[in-house]
Amino acid sequence: MMNFELAELFYNIADILEMLGVAWKPIAYRKAARQLESLSKDIKDIYEEGGIEAVQDIPSIGESIAKKITQYIETGKIDEYEKLKAKLPEGLAKLLEIESIGPKRAAILYKKLKIESIGDLKQAITQNKIAKLAGFGLKSQQNIAAGLDLFQKSKERASLGEVIPIANEIINILKKVPGVEHAMPAGSVRRWKETVGDLDILVVSKHHKIIMDKFTTMPIVQRILAKGKTKSTVILKNNLQTDVRVLEKRSFGAALNYFTGNVDHNITLRRIAIEKGYKLSEYGLFDRKTGKFIAGRTEEELYKKLGMRYIEPELRENRGEINAAISNKLPKLITLSDIRGDLHAHTKWSDGTNTIEQMVRAAQDLGYEFICISDHSQTQAIARGLKIGQIIRQVAEIKKLQKKFKIKILIGSEVDILSNGELDFPDEILKKLDVVIGSVHSGFKSSKEKMTQRVITALQNKYLNILGHPTGRLINKRNPYEIDLKKVFDAAAQNKKIMEIDSHPARLDLKDEHILLAKQYGLKFAINSDAHSVEQLKLLEFGVHSARRGWLEAGDVINTYKLSGLAKTLHRTKL
Repeated sequence: MMNFELAELFYNIADILEMLGVAWKPIAYRKAARQLESLSKDIKDIYEEGGIEAVQDIPSIGESIAKKITQYIETGKIDEYEKLKAKLPEGLAKLLEIESIGPKRAAILYKKLKIESIGDLKQAITQNKIAKLAGFGLKSQQNIAAGLDLFQKSKERASLGEVIPIANEIINILKKVPGVEHAMPAGSVRRWKETVGDLDILVVSKHHKIIMDKFTTMPIVQRILAKGKTKSTVILKNNLQTDVRVLEKRSFGAALNYFTGNVDHNITLRRIAIEKGYKLSEYGLFDRKTGKFIAGRTEEELYKKLGMRYIEPELRENRGEINAAISNKLPKLITLSDIRGDLHAHTKWSDGTNTIEQMVRAAQDLGYEFICISDHSQTQAIARGLKIGQIIRQVAEIKKLQKKFKIKILIGSEVDILSNGELDFPDEILKKLDVVIGSVHSGFKSSKEKMTQRVITALQNKYLNILGHPTGRLINKRNPYEIDLKKVFDAAAQNKKIMEIDSHPARLDLKDEHILLAKQYGLKFAINSDAHSVEQLKLLEFGVHSARRGWLEAGDVINTYKLSGLAKTLHRTKL
């Protein structure tokens, strides 16, 4: 999708403008970038169907930015971006992608140390120059070094949120080719792993050449690495390596299993096959003595022949799923259809792009029974957090709006957990709310001990219900803050609090390993979209798959409860 290309350009424009000291404009570009990231439809399709007017109808995109989007669609570039880049040394803008280096710091590093590239930055860290710079110090240098390491790793793996739309686009293209019986992603994408090294797509068709020609000439292809009869490899314009393999129908299940992985899961399956007198490969399950084909048309028959229940792709991480499948103890994983509502959504009252009514209507259109409006609290000035007077007025507006809808509108807030562990609203305000989500949005560099105590103190507040995005990470952009999750989960269990699984693909927080750990403490979870627009409500699907990777069943997740059960879990007399 072109959405992500444009979003990245707008983020870059915002950063450069900020480095140049331009006020206000950076905010507009970042809002537009976030909106583009949230769209489920390709911006190019929107433009082709409705012209620049349709682009301008998108929230947060005015006439000026709409013209730049149009120019990029038509020419592949934005003149203003090219002019802005020319004002800075080549490579300097890359520094802005590193955690702990914002526009102001990048400008100082350039002016004081002549750092204008990643190479210059590495050298300055090695020579200890940044630690000696006024306003920085050793701790800042260490943080920048950690950010540089994260930046380099991020170039090796793309986020799931970026890859899923691309995979869907390619599959839709290939499915339109006559004679294609199946086209599916495999690998990390099919397991819904949070980051992806490359993309594998498997196709069943007798028309190999047509498939390969179509695949290698897609508009999103940057260059072709290899083109063969049954396999081709390309590099996409976002630098993601993508393979397509064309298979025989009888081998599709075996190949899908083999290329879904993970490696350790596959090795264990092959060992079990050998013990049973079989040979397992991407071509099928065969009798070792006679070479007779035993199974492989579907994954289900493959697992059955190996003496186990079918294992869902998200579980294939060699974390006990094979023994559970053999002993018939696999969990019945939660599905998107189990979700009755969303407990974390933002509106124009804070930093969202849609009104309360628009968010509620979109949730109702998704078939939800409830939606919680949870705008930011007063300390979050950058996100236009609500003051006490505003939250009181919002409560009144929601109660009035409820009369127009069958869906239940829950009144909530994403309340900042302050540095001392207190919540950002006083108890007399919190007790007026149906749902209180406590989140850390500041002080990410605090010590492990201080952050742990900060969160535990918040969990002891009787009005807090849900701990929002509990580790504060942004995948490929910001490491999680230092925190002892075992102590946090223990405190949460004692105080009967809920752990959030933030579904935004930039967060996926809690991550799968932490979900597994939290479940051991008997905790319940809320899978929330953290939506800032109506389109982002659909991101909840990512959280559901993270929950599945964490072995969660519907009963573990409070979004699956009826309102009566939800009220009891949230310690409310009724909702």
